Amino acid sequence: MNRAAARLWAPGAWLDGRWQMSVVLEVGADGCWSRIAVGEAAPDDAEQLAGPVLPGLVDAHSHAFQRAFAGLAERRDGAEDDFWRWRDRMYRVANAVTPESLRAIAAQLYVELLRGGYTQVCEFHYLQHQPDGTPYEDPLALSMALADAAGDAGIGLTLLPVLYERAGFNTPVLRPDQRRFQASAQDVWRRSAEFAQRVVAAGRVASAPLNAGLAIHSVRAAAANSIAQLRDLAAGFDGPIHIHVSEQRAELADCLAATGQTPVAWLAAQGWLDARWQLVHATHVNADEIAAVAASGAGVVICPSTEANLGDGLTDLPAWLAADVDLAIGSDSNVTRRWCEELRWLEYGQRLKLERRNVCAQPGGTTSDRRPQPDTAASVFERARAGGGRAAGHARWGLTVGARADLLVIDPDDTNLVGLPTTRYLDALVFSSPSRPWRDVLVAGRWALRQHQHPQAEAIATAFAQAMHGLWRED
Repeated sequence: MNRAAARLWAPGAWLDGRWQMSVVLEVGADGCWSRIAVGEAAPDDAEQLAGPVLPGLVDAHSHAFQRAFAGLAERRDGAEDDFWRWRDRMYRVANAVTPESLRAIAAQLYVELLRGGYTQVCEFHYLQHQPDGTPYEDPLALSMALADAAGDAGIGLTLLPVLYERAGFNTPVLRPDQRRFQASAQDVWRRSAEFAQRVVAAGRVASAPLNAGLAIHSVRAAAANSIAQLRDLAAGFDGPIHIHVSEQRAELADCLAATGQTPVAWLAAQGWLDARWQLVHATHVNADEIAAVAASGAGVVICPSTEANLGDGLTDLPAWLAADVDLAIGSDSNVTRRWCEELRWLEYGQRLKLERRNVCAQPGGTTSDRRPQPDTAASVFERARAGGGRAAGHARWGLTVGARADLLVIDPDDTNLVGLPTTRYLDALVFSSPSRPWRDVLVAGRWALRQHQHPQAEAIATAFAQAMHGLWRED
């Protein structure tokens, strides 16, 4: 990917939660913003960008291999269909991918995520071994396939190796079709550290910014003592810790039967939650659980398109907003790869549930220092920006000095934006479905997309097609 000019000028930029005009943005040698100034004419040595700019967002929850399964579970042959039946069908793909095909699938996904406005992706990575559970000669073979894919695409990657050791509360071992997921607390801790060391030693961070965190699949898939062990290992760790929680009602019922509490209540009662933790989905929660998460400083990752696709249900979004809990969004099963659509359905789901409009707008602000925000798109975008940065382990995220130099150049010629004032672009981006809104995409000071084009798109698409034909030739 080509390095951007050290100094850029944009006609408008989303700074500190609002549009500001005539903005100079300077990129440091470390790939972070070194200076941002408002109201300045374009310097002679600056590259003048073709449109106003937004920060890239973080896709805070992805299973890259599931991109190969998108759209292939949309039929019902019996009386019922639910998440658990979908999961059984999804396992066919989980047990068919190789390191080579995973790289091809993930690279295609990551280019699509860049086109969808994401500049960082958090991989909730639980494919560890060969399908029969035998370790690869290189225990990080599948992890490095994701790193290679991120490098091919030019997107940032947060790898989250997953603690996964049992099929359920009453099944202390994994099912045969889950054997390649096996990972203990020690495994997860070692893989996270080794991945971080390996990509730094190989100089990989320059071409695709890479970091690592930790993950626990769920309360049902990891024993309490294993979660506690991982927490102890991570006592001095300042990276993110992700976990699936309370996605399905059956999960809640099983957890109540086994522990006497729901997953969120159980985690809170252990005293483990803190600002590093990200609770993925948190669909079925009550007021006490939301208050406990807020008090802990943990964040929540919501995946609207996947949660709709799987029939999970709708979380109590107004309560999360009122509690001022950090919110991020994720593409999860990757049936959708654009943040505009995720934010639209974040709001639309609540409109359908509550039978009112502009649910996420916050004209009165919040109890914290968040300013009033009557525009719904701006409100959810700012939540996703700040929460996503934290979910990926970044202390700063957005168009601010010290943050990584990522941005999206909006194409003002997109037919859904033509003639609109810049101050209404976010509304149109989220609620009017622009077809190709991003003209250029910058990641860590390097251009990943230029004039809508990705330099490796053709080669990546060819490898993806080969991988897909290999996976689905029998169908």
